[in-house]
Amino acid sequence: MKAPLILAVAMAAAVCACTNKADKLKWTQLFNGKDLNDWTVKIAKHEVGENYANTFRVEDSLLKVRYDGYTDFDFQYGHIHYNTPYSAYLLRIVYRFTGEQAPGGEGWAWRNSGAMLHGQDPQTMLKDQDFPISIEGQLLGGDGTNERTTSNLCTPGTNVLMERGGELFTPHCINSDSKTYHGDQWVTAEFLVLGDSVVHHILEGDTVLTYYKPQIGGGNVSNYDPAVKTDGKILKGGYVSLQSESHPIDFRTVELLDLEPYMQDQAKLREVLKAVSNEKRDEANKT
Repeated sequence: MKAPLILAVAMAAAVCACTNKADKLKWTQLFNGKDLNDWTVKIAKHEVGENYANTFRVEDSLLKVRYDGYTDFDFQYGHIHYNTPYSAYLLRIVYRFTGEQAPGGEGWAWRNSGAMLHGQDPQTMLKDQDFPISIEGQLLGGDGTNERTTSNLCTPGTNVLMERGGELFTPHCINSDSKTYHGDQWVTAEFLVLGDSVVHHILEGDTVLTYYKPQIGGGNVSNYDPAVKTDGKILKGGYVSLQSESHPIDFRTVELLDLEPYMQDQAKLREVLKAVSNEKRDEANKT
């Protein structure tokens, strides 16, 4: 059974019984709807900062990923990194797939993108590096017929534990428990990342995947600086980035609630996350 957000965060048991009212939630709009000034682009086969063929752009108040300037995708995997690193946070993105895949895109990359969590500094990525060393919240769209979950986990240059205190999980990807989202509909995905302890993938208020102790290790990342890939290093924080993997995608919302101030007070953390749940419930009641 999928656990609602507030139960996922309690991590031990009960929902907070605090009576003090939580502080007003202070979401940071990573995407401001106007420009990409707070972001750094890194596309494979190009230097950091080069937004090849205007891959990442702002149009109609959306952050769009497009390939109209490509004659062939040619493994030019790209990422746009928010310039501020975070350790503990709730990331919320609203996305939709659209259009046709770029010529030369691989079959597995059809309606495929991702939100990279605890990623390496883009300034440390080499020119030909394909993916940042990071935890990926994989975003997938359906084909109208077959089941295809989203908010899955992939691990370029990383590993996790699937159970608290369990063994290292080394396969590259694992599916979530989400339903399939077909067509060009908007989807809201949230990622609750609590430092190096636990990560929850959340869709429509339900936790669809949980894992622990993200750390550097394994493969599925190429052409990196060996000095950066220190296998076994626990990931306590890093950069958030969004992918370009050959299929057009729009991001309407990219916002983040910084939870680092509450990490030393679990009761307060639960209270804040309960306020998030209440906020979402109130918004749902308005529609």
